[in-house]
Amino acid sequence: MNAVSLRAYVAAGAIALGLSSHAAVAQPVEVQWWHAMNGVNGERVDELVKKFNESNDQYKVVAVNKGNYDEVINSTIAAYRAKRPPHIVQIYERGFMTMLLSDAIVPVQDLMDKTGHKVDWNDFIKPVAGFYAYKGRLAAMPFNSSSPILYYNQDQFKKAGFDKPAETWGEFEKQLYAVKKSGASGCGTALATDYHWSMIENYSAINDQPYATKANGYNGLDTEFVYNKTLVVPQVARLKRWLDDGILQIAGQGFSPEQLFTSGTCATYFASTAAHSGIERNSKISWSATFLPWEEGRQPKNSTIGGAALWVIKGHKPEEEKAIAAFFDFLAKPETQLWWHKATGYVPLTNKAYELAKSQGYYKESPTREIAIQQLNRGTPTENSLGFHFGNFTQSMFAQREEVEALFAGKKDAQQAMDDAVKRGNEILRQYERLNKGKY
Repeated sequence: MNAVSLRAYVAAGAIALGLSSHAAVAQPVEVQWWHAMNGVNGERVDELVKKFNESNDQYKVVAVNKGNYDEVINSTIAAYRAKRPPHIVQIYERGFMTMLLSDAIVPVQDLMDKTGHKVDWNDFIKPVAGFYAYKGRLAAMPFNSSSPILYYNQDQFKKAGFDKPAETWGEFEKQLYAVKKSGASGCGTALATDYHWSMIENYSAINDQPYATKANGYNGLDTEFVYNKTLVVPQVARLKRWLDDGILQIAGQGFSPEQLFTSGTCATYFASTAAHSGIERNSKISWSATFLPWEEGRQPKNSTIGGAALWVIKGHKPEEEKAIAAFFDFLAKPETQLWWHKATGYVPLTNKAYELAKSQGYYKESPTREIAIQQLNRGTPTENSLGFHFGNFTQSMFAQREEVEALFAGKKDAQQAMDDAVKRGNEILRQYERLNKGKY
């Protein structure tokens, strides 16, 4: 081989080696996901991401816990303003309107269409898909969706002469007084930290009571709260009566509401279906669960969702959007949904995943895991039961809670407390309407 040929051979080899090295070090497209899941559910998120990352070599999701829901949304706003936003953020359902009208998101259904992914959106459970939809298309990817159910102490109910909680509020109330009178338990129910969700908002939905005008905000920003003119008033009066009579207990002195139930102190507990994991892990009692009660003479409607969805922040590269879409396609698969459902207690988001769970006999082994799904799927959602689309909903919720606390403290009666809560809430709605006029 002459010198020229040798140089050509060496050069060709170097090029080939360079190409080989480049192929060897090619990295998958990486996207950042900010979330609010901690504890056991945070570990489940890590497992979920690991499953996706190991299922392909093109894309990689990096999950980062940014604190609680409020901290996630605040961090996202700050990062977006600094032009360094994550690709995906987990935002709780009360932040729906904030995200929708932020001008900072790519609607998930648009993203999936653009990247060529075929998702059967009609297969999503109606109250879930309906909540996160705008003008008939999903704005966010449903993720950890839940609904409140009623957990109860089986032994304490049996001691008081009952098999399980009654279906209606009136009969259920009699049971709680009987449980206390019999000595089975000194406390009928523990007041959940998010009682506004189960005992006021879902109470309204299940009893088909209007919470606000304009289909609870779905039909316009000029919605107004009206729950001070509905069965909510006697409902909060009932809670006040329970508190005065020692039937209802508020957690304190280092105890959480869940601990009041799992320790056997209180006979019942209104909480998310996602509380299953904690109750199963920590309970020292024989327990079960059932549907939320409804008022006698009414046909119960579906309950509404809690939890959060995944939003896509705009401004990222096309290949990163493809990575996001691939991850969402993975999340929507029935097998992924079923795993998440079993691992966390959150509801499966699609009917296919629900049918898969039933075909495997999962609910024969874990019947209480099916309650929230059946409750969400009960009947056809009405304008009163589809959900709540309110701007700055967290602020109006806190105003409502302050008024309920004034009721509990004996400073106001139920009607005055709800009148004041509605007045304060409507002021918040008007502020939001002025700031977002013409966007919705």
